[in-house]
Amino acid sequence: APLPSWERAREEGGARSESEARACLASTSLPTARCACSGHYQSPLGGSMFSSEDISGQNQVKASVQRRIRQSIAEEYPLLEPLLEDMLPKKSPMIVVKCQNHLNLVVVNNVPLFFNIRDGPYMPTLRLLHQYPNIMKKFQVDRGAIKFVLSGANIMCPGLTSPGGVLDNEVEEETPVAIMAEGKQHALAIGFTKMSAKDISTINKGIGVDNMHYLNDGLWKMERLE
Repeated sequence: APLPSWERAREEGGARSESEARACLASTSLPTARCACSGHYQSPLGGSMFSSEDISGQNQVKASVQRRIRQSIAEEYPLLEPLLEDMLPKKSPMIVVKCQNHLNLVVVNNVPLFFNIRDGPYMPTLRLLHQYPNIMKKFQVDRGAIKFVLSGANIMCPGLTSPGGVLDNEVEEETPVAIMAEGKQHALAIGFTKMSAKDISTINKGIGVDNMHYLNDGLWKMERLE
């Protein structure tokens, strides 16, 4: 007879107990990815790509490109618009740093402030989000998912719909969101939704949010670029 899903998680992912396996199932998927508790699973957009060793080039952008980036950020985060002149001063050089895995960093005064993948939406770094915590839509994971999110695992639907999880029903697919956690004050990750909040609630399985950047990953540690 086939193993219950939590037993499969324990065998394939290395969880040490039923409770750990069940919590693991809330934060990653099987069998396509190994359990986050095994240490073998890392979000493809999570931590390993955020390393100074992965920088392939950087350049100061022209004024026209700087305006376009500012406009994109203002459209994505309307609450930031009044602050953009202080955050991204027109007179300060804006550097775009290109890294592996199609990652781009927007750097002003040696501080990484935003990032995007390819031509996707700009997302704030966690350090910036902690300064301006209300600029993004928010999802909250339950306590059991915290350590897996902090290891780079993507956020599975059950980790958002179980007791302790909270969804913003206005959030659509392919939207940057702040990932909060039950009992914690500050965001622990930046996510990018793979489905709408309503679909996360109704489907309630699979990856709901890609984990793009989390506390203590390479980007978090890259406080300044000298």
